[in-house]
Amino acid sequence: MAESTMNNIKKGPILAVIILGAFVSLLNQTLMNVALPSIMEDLDIVESTAQWITTGFMLVNGVLIPITAFLMEKFSTRQLFLTAISLFALGTLICGIAPDFPILMAGRIIQAVGAGIIMPLLTTVVLALFPVEKRGGAMGIIGIAIIFAPAVGPTLSGFVVEHYSWRLLFYIIFPIAVLTIILGAIFLKNVTKQTFPDIDVIAVILSTLGFGGILYGFSTAGTNGWTDATVITGLVVGFVGLILFVLRELKADVPMLDFRVFKDRIFSLTTVINIAITVAMFAPMLLIPLYLQNVLGVSPMNSGLMLMPGAVVMGIMSPITGKVFDRIGARPLAVFGLAITVVTTYLFTQLTDTTSYSYLIVIYTIRMFGMSMIMMPIMTAGLNQLPQRLHPHGTAMVNTVRSVAGAIGTAFLVTVMTNQAKNSIEGIIADNHFNPANQQDMLHAANLAQVQGINDAFMVSTVFAVIGLILSFFIKRGRTTQEENPELQQDNLVQEKA
Repeated sequence: MAESTMNNIKKGPILAVIILGAFVSLLNQTLMNVALPSIMEDLDIVESTAQWITTGFMLVNGVLIPITAFLMEKFSTRQLFLTAISLFALGTLICGIAPDFPILMAGRIIQAVGAGIIMPLLTTVVLALFPVEKRGGAMGIIGIAIIFAPAVGPTLSGFVVEHYSWRLLFYIIFPIAVLTIILGAIFLKNVTKQTFPDIDVIAVILSTLGFGGILYGFSTAGTNGWTDATVITGLVVGFVGLILFVLRELKADVPMLDFRVFKDRIFSLTTVINIAITVAMFAPMLLIPLYLQNVLGVSPMNSGLMLMPGAVVMGIMSPITGKVFDRIGARPLAVFGLAITVVTTYLFTQLTDTTSYSYLIVIYTIRMFGMSMIMMPIMTAGLNQLPQRLHPHGTAMVNTVRSVAGAIGTAFLVTVMTNQAKNSIEGIIADNHFNPANQQDMLHAANLAQVQGINDAFMVSTVFAVIGLILSFFIKRGRTTQEENPELQQDNLVQEKA
């Protein structure tokens, strides 16, 4: 679409509609963990079965994201968004009225198909709507939805599960999804460029096996252990499928997911930093609720509330950070933000079984202040380097890498936590002169061992944050206008001639 035509489009309503869709899909993802015990009791299912409510959603979501680049080139913005949010709404309704687990699971899969399309589409729409010099501010506004939804989710879920049925969670989401469909039908315009590529069925199968296998293997490794047959099978199938998929895409004239985005050095660097940040970010989201509920005995709702001040700070800072990014670029923000993240993550390695709730809130809130300068600026800095033709591929790649890094990071941190807790318990019993026959002593020892495991997992998270900090010094300002990277621009010309 011509730039003059793009300037005539009212950007606000389009952005608002897609941000609302992203918010409701992200909110949905974070509601389930707290609600699982209630769902297990109501539907009479065991924990390993119930876990599929979150694992299955994550798998379908993660498998679909790499295909979104193809979908964005095949269908218009309106077609794709309205289809995605309609599927999400349908899945939500099915989940709300589900009489048993199989129907609930079917609803979650339909939800995941819709949600998997929305996030990459949102980023691509921003890249299409805004010139390079204004993208930081726009991505900062998006950051509010991306940050606030995961923070509200656990608190809302805790309150609802404590006082009402878990089904109410879906009944809260459903009308917001329906409102998004109505607003989308009214305000959404076609802003992405269609090239109508043919579908490569083999590439879709290899992508599904590759990313699906890796996500499944790592997401179940944390609970089943790394020697479990299903974990090993998932990882082997995943890595073989991924290698074959990458080889096929590199040879294809019109790839479904174009790995040539990695020819740009800044995009490649910011993607690696994103991996390190994602692992570092998942640590408190995973470990702090466990610590609060299992060690300090805090209720699920109050453990969710602990995350709120940090989310509010991050939500306030996100648009400010975006505007600052447009002026000074990503490097100063990333260095400062990651320095704060390193220090605060390290402070979480010093937890005891008597650490105060207020201390955790303060450190977590400062940490989120640091994180607000990292996520969107680094992602935007990388995507800004790509020509418009590669925007769908760049956003699909970033979101795919983030999904895989999240699954790997979670599995790795859970493994560190459980192994270190197991390895330290004998030393704790000996050092504190606990009586193995005394139930109270052993309960205290188990708590101390879990604290040790959580501290060690936070130390791993600190290392990832340090890696991100070191790499952030190498981020260059990159282009600040619509001029394209010469190397990728040449690829673009060659492809258009072909």
